[in-house]
Amino acid sequence: MLKDRARLVDAGLRLFDLVVLALAFPVAYLVRDRLAGGLFHGIYPIEHYWSILALTLLMWLGASTVTLVYQAYRTRPMRMELGRLFRSMVIVAGGLGVVGFALKSEDVSRLFVGLYFSIALAALLANRVAVRLFLRSLRRRGYNSRRFLVVGSGPSSSEVLSLLGSHPEWGLQCAGCLLEDDGAQGKPVGPVLGNLRDLARILGEQVVDEVIFAMGRERLDGVEEALAICAEQGVGAWVYANFFRRGIAKFTVEDVDGVPMLAFSTVPGDPLALLAKRAADVLASAVALVLLAPLLTLAALAIRLDSPGPVLFRQRRVGTHGREFWLYKFRSMAIDAEAQLGKLKALNEVTGPVFKMRNDPRVTRVGHFIRKTSIDELPQFWNVLRGDMSVVGPRPPVPSEVKEYERWHRRRLSVTPGITCIWQISGRNDVDFDRWMELDLQYIDNWSLYNDLKIFLRTIPAVLTGRGAR
Repeated sequence: MLKDRARLVDAGLRLFDLVVLALAFPVAYLVRDRLAGGLFHGIYPIEHYWSILALTLLMWLGASTVTLVYQAYRTRPMRMELGRLFRSMVIVAGGLGVVGFALKSEDVSRLFVGLYFSIALAALLANRVAVRLFLRSLRRRGYNSRRFLVVGSGPSSSEVLSLLGSHPEWGLQCAGCLLEDDGAQGKPVGPVLGNLRDLARILGEQVVDEVIFAMGRERLDGVEEALAICAEQGVGAWVYANFFRRGIAKFTVEDVDGVPMLAFSTVPGDPLALLAKRAADVLASAVALVLLAPLLTLAALAIRLDSPGPVLFRQRRVGTHGREFWLYKFRSMAIDAEAQLGKLKALNEVTGPVFKMRNDPRVTRVGHFIRKTSIDELPQFWNVLRGDMSVVGPRPPVPSEVKEYERWHRRRLSVTPGITCIWQISGRNDVDFDRWMELDLQYIDNWSLYNDLKIFLRTIPAVLTGRGAR
């Protein structure tokens, strides 16, 4: 019954959201039409824009599915649901913009489209807040509730009861507790209905929607039969996996050909955001290589006239999880720079397994200029286009440096390396090695598309001033 209600609420929200998106369209048109004759020109009849509405509704169905807008909502924070609604709207608006650009639509009022998405988003967010507050009010009064049974007698069962009891707005009510069959220690804080062997009988006698197995890891091997009983009677089962305490890594449950597995990861895992990052990388690198072609040609000519040797410098670098690739830069040093490195090791001016030196004698005249202005890094847009690198990410090290890493340094290799990063905008060579590593890990732990954009924009003044460049 409750699952049917949940599906009904889910279907109702989907339908209501589509209605909101549809009604916001004529409202935005009327607002834009009222603005016509003032500061803005007139607008085409609304029939001219019906195709935009149809495309928006179709895109919303896809975007809301990808962002999990209609996933189980009972225990999900409101801010998460509102964030997913916002992301879905951004995806739809972006998708519509891409379609308009591809079709070269010039007869669409951008103000009208902007008003439409603003009004629709505001209405969707307001509706979701109202629905949430209404449902929470009902649950606090005992309606729309679910009854759960806790299996376990140790600290884990107490933690579960405390957690669910502290959120009455979730509408989860304790039906009772079951003790482990043998050797159980401690006593749960809830009413005891029997032992685990009584599960089938109790499910037949009590109203139970979910069974939560809150037992120590050493006892989980014995719950397979209990899980089968829950499945047989159509009762949901949860396993409280508190034996994996939170650390740096975040974990999710994955289904591998029917086998459930706990997956732990310290890297960003939002597939949609990562896809957007890759799309932005491809677009940015392609545009950069085209627009900067004259500058790249001049730099190549200057390098060729200044010193003997190839224009490009190719070097093995370490990318994601230790995968090596060829990195391309404009050559800024003498052709025998690698051979001279051994003689200069004692003059290294930074800590850690990297070599940095002011007034490096291996750097050519043109090399000083292209390093100071970061022009030597521009060929790496080809690496970005190939997928070896990203525009924003930790700088890729050489294999010899990685061999000298401490264990905690290696986590910076867990993401795609980039042309620019926090280190790049924080002084580059003026930052010591351990602080450099800390900045890269800070970037990984707080990654978002917005932070990437901020780093990219801050790179421009950093390059123009040449701060920390050698």
